[in-house]
Amino acid sequence: MDIQSKIKALRANFPVFQQFELVETIAENSQYLEVSEGGVILQVGAYIKVIPLVISGAVKVFREDDDGREAFLYYIKPGQSCAMTLASSIKQGRSEIKAVALEKTGIIALSVDSLYSVNKKYPSWYNFVFETFGMRFNELIQAFEGVVFHHLDERLINYLENRAATLGSPVLKISHSEIARDLATSREVISRLLKQFEKENMVLLSRGQITLI
Repeated sequence: MDIQSKIKALRANFPVFQQFELVETIAENSQYLEVSEGGVILQVGAYIKVIPLVISGAVKVFREDDDGREAFLYYIKPGQSCAMTLASSIKQGRSEIKAVALEKTGIIALSVDSLYSVNKKYPSWYNFVFETFGMRFNELIQAFEGVVFHHLDERLINYLENRAATLGSPVLKISHSEIARDLATSREVISRLLKQFEKENMVLLSRGQITLI
């Protein structure tokens, strides 16, 4: 993708970047990445070299411990970036999250080396960063409230609806095991709840796929 194509994609997906000079600067100091479904965008412990600006597709962000256990954090859609990556880049630290493409995803990857001048010169970038932090903080609060105050069946349907909204489709290609990891429970419990949802005509189950009705 050439600079003009990146400028067009940025203006279409990131209207928050009000200064055209900012859009040009990002386009000139970034590279376009296309990640296939399931592709790993960022690993835990990796040095932050770029800031991902998603222009198509969707990304799942989660924590992963040494035993491979996962804790789902949030999704990134077109027009958004990763709050955890932004925070780590400010500290010049390593990544504390893992990011994986849910589907074929296009990313404009802004070089971290250009962040100092971008932060200093362009207020709309600064506003974008703080809006990103605020949005993700609210999502994490909601996730915490879900664990504390809501039953698992409520959390499960909210999870499925959120994923469907992120992907723009009621058809979800996802395993019961992945859902169980994201919701910190067992596959057997998730399978039992999904079968109950199917009896209540809330979902339609097939191998490796869940359709919201």
